Amino acid sequence: MKPFQLTYDYRCPFAKNIHLHVVSALRGGHEIPVSFVPWTMSQGHRSEGAPDVWEDPAYDGAHQALVTSISVRDRQPDHFLAVHEALYRARHEDGRRLHDPAEIAEILAPLGVDVDDVGEDVSSRRPYRVLGDSFREMEAYEVFGVPTFVLDKDATFVRFMRPPSGDAAESAEIITSLVTLMEHSPDLNEFKHTRVPF
Repeated sequence: MKPFQLTYDYRCPFAKNIHLHVVSALRGGHEIPVSFVPWTMSQGHRSEGAPDVWEDPAYDGAHQALVTSISVRDRQPDHFLAVHEALYRARHEDGRRLHDPAEIAEILAPLGVDVDDVGEDVSSRRPYRVLGDSFREMEAYEVFGVPTFVLDKDATFVRFMRPPSGDAAESAEIITSLVTLMEHSPDLNEFKHTRVPF
């Protein structure tokens, strides 16, 4: 499988499905050459003439989970998969908004994360700058949402409806089949069921 980038924003339930399949496959020992790319849905909804959302403190709460994950990804990478999964599950299974640093710290602490280091990093606003850089990088591919796969300088938005079953091999097969389709069928622009399959 060719290496690919995969965008995420914890607010999207469909991103949750794909990302948890990737996490399941990786934890099961399957080789998935993925780079996780933070992306914000807020940028497209800001007022005309307003600053970029990663530079606007009014959006800090909405981005709290994202910038936390960026800090862990960059400075405590051994904990990233656990944090990534925990934040998605907290948002979409437990209904937590993830706007409060203290709330997020409660999620991270049992995972062995150095919460103080995350707090210092986020306070420096370095992760916000990384978010901005990632968003601008994805603009070159006209990315409009999450999850988007970027493979061979081509971007594909995917809406996958089913979360993982707990079978890592099944999750690996799902991701492999999607990436293979993207790699070998670049002329396929849209493939969509007319009805939700369940």
